[in-house]
Amino acid sequence: MGAHMRLDIDRIEAAATTIHKVFLHTPQYVCESLSRALGCQIILKVETMNPVRCFKGRGTEMVLARLQSQGHTKSVVCASAGNLGQALAYGGRSRGFDVTVTASATANAFKVEKMRLLGANVVLVDGEIEAALQAAADHAEETGAFLVEDSKNLDTCEGAATIGLELSELPQALDAVLVSLGAGAMATGVGYALKCRRPNVEMITVQPRNAPAMTLSFKARQIVDAGTPNTIADGVAGRYVIPEVLDDLLVVVDDALLVSEESIKERRNAITIPAFGTCRGACRCARSRCHS
Repeated sequence: MGAHMRLDIDRIEAAATTIHKVFLHTPQYVCESLSRALGCQIILKVETMNPVRCFKGRGTEMVLARLQSQGHTKSVVCASAGNLGQALAYGGRSRGFDVTVTASATANAFKVEKMRLLGANVVLVDGEIEAALQAAADHAEETGAFLVEDSKNLDTCEGAATIGLELSELPQALDAVLVSLGAGAMATGVGYALKCRRPNVEMITVQPRNAPAMTLSFKARQIVDAGTPNTIADGVAGRYVIPEVLDDLLVVVDDALLVSEESIKERRNAITIPAFGTCRGACRCARSRCHS
């Protein structure tokens, strides 16, 4: 599937037997209201029905399982605005790891508290995510803790790819799959798994127009500095483009869409997760690709 592809379908299939069942086989169903509104059949896959309310537990489960099997360390650290940290804390608690999460002092207070309740040592730093990333790297160097870097760490991508395996088992034919795009773990993982199982499915990523780094880089086929994100959908507000993740994205994604902040907020009136509002906001843009 390309000389630069890091992912491997055999490892992804093995991941489905390693990840804790609480993160697997999430609901996927035909949404009748969206299907009527858009004039084509829309299937939703709900990744918020788990203890950390996001897909990232699939990836952190793979990271921790691999470290557990190697037996080299029982300490991990990551920088997070909330979701990755919650997932790592949840898995670390059950697998006996010490978990440290560095976060910006401006991070969502609810998510910070949830990370602490799950057992993580949360270190708040002045500045934005760049400062948190540096603090996590410094902690890893000083203590020997394993640094978990979302999307750059291949386990996070291959764990997320199990979503694609589950989608591929749907009885319906799929014309296109829309996936939220942040740092790229879910988009590359789901895209790769689907291209292996259902190669004719069109993979489309969706990102806020106010946080467009990966989308602009995908379209330019090279890294683009898009500046500081400014979006309510903080779960997909990746600022930096990781070169190897962009290479993977270019292999498995067919198109990338940007949606306005107004569209996300409008749909957030009925949706509590802004990142989901991002994908719903893009459905109208993509409906011409679907066949009723």
